Amino acid sequence: MKIDRPGAFNDPDYYDALATLRRESPVFECLPKTWLITKYDHIRAISRDTENFSSARGVLVNDSARRPGASAPIGSILHMDPPEHADYRRIVSRDFTPRATGPMEAQIQAIADRVFDGLPRGEEIDFVEHVASPVPVTVIAELLGVSGADLADFRKWSDAMIEVSDNPSPEIVSLVIEFARFLEQEIAARTAMPRDDMISVLTQSTLTPQEIQMFCITLLVAGNETTRHLLSGGAEALAAHPDQRAHLVANPAAMPGAVEELLRWVTPIQAMGRTATTDVEVGAETLKSGDFAVLMYASGNRDEDAYGPSASELDVMRTTSPANVTFGFGEHNCLGAPLARMEGRIVFEQLLRRFPDYELV
Repeated sequence: MKIDRPGAFNDPDYYDALATLRRESPVFECLPKTWLITKYDHIRAISRDTENFSSARGVLVNDSARRPGASAPIGSILHMDPPEHADYRRIVSRDFTPRATGPMEAQIQAIADRVFDGLPRGEEIDFVEHVASPVPVTVIAELLGVSGADLADFRKWSDAMIEVSDNPSPEIVSLVIEFARFLEQEIAARTAMPRDDMISVLTQSTLTPQEIQMFCITLLVAGNETTRHLLSGGAEALAAHPDQRAHLVANPAAMPGAVEELLRWVTPIQAMGRTATTDVEVGAETLKSGDFAVLMYASGNRDEDAYGPSASELDVMRTTSPANVTFGFGEHNCLGAPLARMEGRIVFEQLLRRFPDYELV
């Protein structure tokens, strides 16, 4: 399995290959000094092990921080290790607890209402373009305090931030620079005159303007991409399993559990990585200091030893299963997980209430 090429995670035999690795070689050196970690327990163990594994040297296969002589972006929470990570997370996490995100439910409902109300009736639509993309981008924009006038640009910048790693064309890079300058202006404005939004809260913390800017970029990219893939993959999955969709139409109270199952089965973020800082044993293999461990969340979420013989099947009525690893685990468990779950629940509830018999074309 060559994970360092574009489209690797879209191969038709992708999940079959992961299942084979889980059975035959759960810790597999796919490239020199790069290991695929495919078992649920190994993924959780490495995620917890900050003594032997680091995020500072990159968390993605194509992470710029992994290049020789490179360093992690300043202020990137994704690339921090303890104790710096804990200090930083303490500052930025207050707006992402379940208690803090609870009051946002009405706001997200209103956003979803506007999006669904604007859909043409009796016509084919691109679900990603019309629903899965605008909902999370709008939620993040309102969280940061971006005005409606800037929302169209915000969506354009969001797409550019996601695309730039695979397509650093002059046009895309120009949009990334434009977004960075926009954030600089917003941070300066909130520093001078705080408002009731997240940027204002962060300007009153000990974070530097550069650190605030990096956090906003991380929030936009991670929050948008994760939720967008959940919504699009979840809508596709429910269309492919009409009996389970019918169950949710008839039993809307089952939606929170269904969202957890969709998070497991879709796995919006397929993998993240850690670098070994010492020689360390994982399963039957020894990773050397400097080796990169690719934590295959998509595989851990379908591990038969964790989820039983039906692990590869979607079951929105699944009741007894361990927590999925979709949002990571341990120190780097995703801050925005409560928000993503809420967005997923609200959008799928609206989708099935308004279009209970939708079809893919």
